[in-house]
Amino acid sequence: MERKSITINYIQTNISELNNQDRELLFQAEKSIDNSYSPYSHFKVGSAILLSNGQYVRGANQENSAYPSGLCAERVALFSWGTNYSDNNVVAIAICAKNINGEFCLAYPCGSCLQVMVETEIRTKEKIRFLVQINDLKVEIFEGVESLLPFSFSL
Repeated sequence: MERKSITINYIQTNISELNNQDRELLFQAEKSIDNSYSPYSHFKVGSAILLSNGQYVRGANQENSAYPSGLCAERVALFSWGTNYSDNNVVAIAICAKNINGEFCLAYPCGSCLQVMVETEIRTKEKIRFLVQINDLKVEIFEGVESLLPFSFSL
């Protein structure tokens, strides 16, 4: 028997220390929260994708009383990219969330969203940089989806 381990490398920083491009991407994700339809969980998630042409594609979680029919903010944005903008690569994605009290809170992408990000990396042959807002002051930055989903389904 051989014990193995996986190391996850990421950056945790203050939002005020982000460069202008990352700050704008996070701002676009925050704006997306307003379009969340979450009457059941009251957990609002917004996302924004930065494309290689500098354009942004936004997404917000969309719930449904038939629970599995809803969709996470990240997949809303990624599927919109795939439908409307796939001639431009996905450079980065930002994710932020607010709880029932309207406070920023941590929300890592779920396994389904991460798998869609893996497929996007396969399609574009480029790693996606992603930012996850922790609270109103801090953010974590990951280079590539394998940071959070090291054993993905891949081609």
